[in-house]
Parts: sequence; structure tokens; C-alpha cells
Amino acid sequence: MTEIHEFRIDVPEADLLDLRSRLTNTRWGPQLPGEPWERGVPVDFLRELADYWATKYDWRAAEATLNAYPQFTTEIDGQRIHFLHVRSAVPDALPLVLLHGWPGSVVEFLDVIGPLTEAGFHLVIPSLPGFGFSAPLAGPGWDSRRDATAIAALMAGLGYDRYGAQGGDFGAFVAPDLGRVDPEHVVGIHVNAASGGFIPYAEVDPATLTPAEQVRYQRIQRFLSDGHGYFQIQATRPQTLAHALVDSPVGQLAWIVEKFHEWSVGGFPDRDRVLTDVTLYWLTRTAGSTANMYYESMHSGNWPARSEVPTGVANFAEDVAIRRFAEENNTVVHWSEFDRGGHFAAIEAPDLLVGDVIAFFRGLGATR
Repeated sequence: MTEIHEFRIDVPEADLLDLRSRLTNTRWGPQLPGEPWERGVPVDFLRELADYWATKYDWRAAEATLNAYPQFTTEIDGQRIHFLHVRSAVPDALPLVLLHGWPGSVVEFLDVIGPLTEAGFHLVIPSLPGFGFSAPLAGPGWDSRRDATAIAALMAGLGYDRYGAQGGDFGAFVAPDLGRVDPEHVVGIHVNAASGGFIPYAEVDPATLTPAEQVRYQRIQRFLSDGHGYFQIQATRPQTLAHALVDSPVGQLAWIVEKFHEWSVGGFPDRDRVLTDVTLYWLTRTAGSTANMYYESMHSGNWPARSEVPTGVANFAEDVAIRRFAEENNTVVHWSEFDRGGHFAAIEAPDLLVGDVIAFFRGLGATR
């Protein structure tokens, strides 16, 4: 790891003016027939949200919120890494890495930073390679294992020889891989929105599953048959997709908000928070490098090996992890079920996520 440099977000005003101009001059297509959302994001919904983005949303306020936290950049393995580093005032606080996925970012964790630092965690919140200000990509090969190796180097560079990790979505791939590449220093892994490594890889006879497991297995099958298209595109042709999304803010908006609509429970999340996330993708031109994460993961050949690091799983209302399959490659010592919150737990149900993280690490004796 090279030197660590202080970082502050300061987007040129010209970039914001360009964004508003592009939104104002969007060329809209007609609405397809059928029920709302069955063929994708409805035109009326997207037009209203795009208008709000152009005329009422305040990036400068969001920028100030992010800049209220200490931010830094460094270089690891040739890759620029951006991260927030928020230290707790609690004596003997446990360092904890918070890991986002796609279509998320460090923005996801804004509502959990205060509660977790107050509970006794020093927080390190990196933008994964290719995301946000950890861009551009320095080269190929940045799958979850290489991400984890870089984050282990980051934690060592910060002087932390004992730490935990929490991750959702792709972060639920990277966090367990941290336990595999740095088991001497990782005291525990906590995940939500877990899939690969926590679900069956092959077809399963539903008759062998409990009723609750059958519900999750059916969700997996629905996803593979009707919700997997974005995955296949990003895992095979991320560059082709990038040309459209980097040029059209409405295209980038639609590509991301579809997932916030489909994967959230109890209604669409706070739209200013979602637009901050989308704006970050737009301003950093990272549609391609974030999609590329899927390509690397599907072409790396790195499949999960057995991890002996204690692991906790929080299953929110629409999550799909099934314990018996999670235990095949993970040392699961904590399992929670929630009927509130969805895929974006740090935004949708931050209180539940924070409580479960605290309970897990206290259960390990890692915190007070």
C-alpha cells in the first residue's frame, strides 16, 4: 500500500449543469403495453423521478453529508482505493469493514455510521475497485477474491491487526473472501443479502426442504427465470452496456432504480438517498467498471472454499440464504430472520442491521 491521502468530494459545477441539461433534453420513448413494471421501469414513473432529479434534488447537500466524514485514497495492487474511515470514541473499539455491492455504494451506509461508531466500532467503508472514486480500474482481474486481498492490505496499512467485516449483495461475496484470504486477522464475518456460497448451486428437490426453505428456494428460481437478465448482460458484455449508461443519465437511472424497486420491501426507499447513489455512478462514469465486477466474478474460476471464520447471517424479508447450504462452506454461528427490510438493509432497516451486527460481534466476545 502506498501513502494515504486525505480526500474530499468536490464535483465541478460544469458536471452538474451538464447533468441537468441532459435530463431536461431526454428523448422519451412510448410506454409498452401491459401492467406497470412487468416489462421494466414505467415511463411515467421514470419521467417524474428524472424531473425531480433535474429540478429539486440537491447534490451539493449530499456532497456535504459525505464530506462530513473523513475520506481518503490510497493505491493497492496498482488500484486507486477510496474509503471512509470513521473512528469510534469508545475505548478498545473493534475495526469493522462495511462492504457494499451493486447497485450500491458507500452511500448505503450513511444511516448506520453513527449507531455503529457509538456502539464501539471503528468503521472502514471502501468504495470497491471500479466503484465511485475507486476508479478507473487499473486492469482486469478484480473479482471478489482480489477485492478482499486489497481490503486486507488496506486494514494492515491502517494498523489494524484484528477486525471484522460486514457486507451485503456483492459485499456478501467479498466479506467471506476476507475471511479466506486473511483468517489470522478477521475475527468474524457478518452478511446480509447473501446469495453465492449461501444458497444451493444445483437443483434441489423441494420435498427435502422445510416450508420456510421452500419459500426462499422459490425466490431463487423466480430470480433465475425472470430477474437475472441484468446479471447476464453485466457478466458478459459490460463494455457494451457502459456506452449507453455513461451517455444517458436517464438510462443510468432506469438501470439502477429498477433494482431498488424490485429488491426493496415496504415501498421504494428514500428517493434522495437513491438519487445520491445514482448521481455517484453518473458523475464518476463507472457504469462499465461496476458492471465489470460481474464479468470478473464469472470468469475468474475462484469458487468459495471452506472458511473457518465465525460467520453471521441476517436474512431480511426477501433474502434467499438457506442455512443448511450456507453451512457447507461457512462456519455459521449466528442466524437471524427479519420480516422487515429488504435487499438494501442499511437503507431500509438500519436499526435491524445495526442491532444484528452488534449482537453478532458481542456474541463472539469481540466487542463489549
